[in-house]
Amino acid sequence: MKHRFLLFGIAVISVLCALAYIQTPEKDPLQPEIADKILRFHILANSDSDEDQEIKKTVRDEVGRMMEKKLKGAKSLAETEEIVEENLDAIVHTAEKTLAENGYTYGAKARLATVDFPVKTYGNYTFPAGEYEALQVTLGEGEGHNWWCVLYPNMCFQGSVYEVIGEEADEALREVLTKEEYEDVFDSENIEVRFKFLEYFQ
Repeated sequence: MKHRFLLFGIAVISVLCALAYIQTPEKDPLQPEIADKILRFHILANSDSDEDQEIKKTVRDEVGRMMEKKLKGAKSLAETEEIVEENLDAIVHTAEKTLAENGYTYGAKARLATVDFPVKTYGNYTFPAGEYEALQVTLGEGEGHNWWCVLYPNMCFQGSVYEVIGEEADEALREVLTKEEYEDVFDSENIEVRFKFLEYFQ
């Protein structure tokens, strides 16, 4: 009987170990190098209610408009970080003013921080999971779905549709990443699907 329990215990442990191995994604070896060269812009909504998700986008647009002017001409990651640090109070003020004008009283926080991100796709680019530095704006409790883009090199401010990345942004990313790193994040399958989708409606 003891022998049977022992074998059963070993079998259960083996299955659990196998499941843990299957469910743990393999870490991208290039992620730390990619993370060292970019700064992300991350906004956390108060909750997942439709209203909180919509105001998140409005705050994104207002903070984005302000920071686009501030960051115009920033030539490096260090310069971008410095400008962001200097304007954290202004970012909070802009976010809270936008919230208040739309009837929300839960406030906002902003910080330049190291944030642990899962795999995230932005436009035609998929950034591997891991830690990245980000300008993080938290609205209220910050318990809702988030929105993000790449603040440096500038892939955020490309007209009214953030997820459409223009040639200028693509070139900026190519300049800061090595060829191998760029190929690691560029999602060629995704862009092929998008082209087919557009062709279908032309």
